[in-house]
Amino acid sequence: MHRRWHAWEPGPLETVNRAFAGGRRIELPPGMLEPILRAKRLESASEGLFNPAIGRLLALWGFHASQLPSGPPPSQDAIADLLAQSPSMTDIQIENGTIGSRNPAVQMDFGAFIKGVAVERALAILEAHGLEHAIVNAGGDVGVIGSAGGAPWRVGIRHPDGAGGRILAELEAGDGEFVFTSGNYLRYREHEGIRHGHIIDPRSGYPADRVVSVTVIAEHGGTADAGATALAVAGEAEWPRIAARLGIDKVLRVDGQGRVSMTTAMRERVRLMAPQAAVSERSLPPD
Repeated sequence: MHRRWHAWEPGPLETVNRAFAGGRRIELPPGMLEPILRAKRLESASEGLFNPAIGRLLALWGFHASQLPSGPPPSQDAIADLLAQSPSMTDIQIENGTIGSRNPAVQMDFGAFIKGVAVERALAILEAHGLEHAIVNAGGDVGVIGSAGGAPWRVGIRHPDGAGGRILAELEAGDGEFVFTSGNYLRYREHEGIRHGHIIDPRSGYPADRVVSVTVIAEHGGTADAGATALAVAGEAEWPRIAARLGIDKVLRVDGQGRVSMTTAMRERVRLMAPQAAVSERSLPPD
C-alpha cells in the first residue's frame, strides 16, 4: 500500500495524478476505487478541512520529499495561484472503470488517510487468520481488536514537545478502535527560526498552526487518520462541530500554549502523564 499510494514516487497514484494534470482519463487502477470514494465522503464531512486533492500545494511547500528543503517558504503569489484553482475531491469523476478530473490542479495525496486504511486491512488479515486479540502499530498510530489479557489496550501518546520521549497521556482503546495523532512537531521545515509544519490548511494554503497535536479514537482507521488531520486544521470554535460531523466523539487537542482540551467521551479514556498549563472539557453539538 505504501508503494501503491505514494504521493510522489512512481506508482499507480502518481500515474493517476499525471493523467489529471494532462486532462486525460485513464483506467482506474485496481484497489483504488473504495479508498477514493471514502476520501471524497470524508472531505465533505470535514467541510474541506481534510482535502487530499491539494497535493500540488504540499509539493509547493516542499513536503513531497523524503529530505525536507531549507530556505524560505513559497511565495504568497504561488500559493494564491493554486488556491484560486480550488482543487477538491469533488472534481474527480469515476465512470465505467475510468478516472479523470475536470480540474487539472487536482493532485491526490493520501498521506493523511491511507495509513488508517492500511491498519484496518492489517487487522482484518489477522482476524481472517483466527486471531482475536491484536494491536497493530504504524508509527505510533494504532488499531486494536480484542483485549490485552481481558483489559483495554493502553496506548501512550507522545508529548508534542518531543523532550526525552515524554508521554503526554495514556489512553484506553477497546475492541475495533483506532487511535491516531496528527501534529506538526515531527515533520516540518524551518527558516529563520520559524517552523512550517507539514499539515496545510486547505483554506489559506499555509501550515495549520493553531494546535501542535490532535489525538482521536474512532471506529475506522481511515476516519481516525483523516479526522485527526481535519481537527488539527480546525479552529478553536469550529473543531467540536467538525468532530461531530465526522462521527468522532473522542478527541484530545493540545494548542500552541500547551493547553489541553478534550471531549467528555475522551476524558473517560485518558490519563494525563505530564503537568499541563490548563485542561478543559468540551461537549460536541448534537447530530
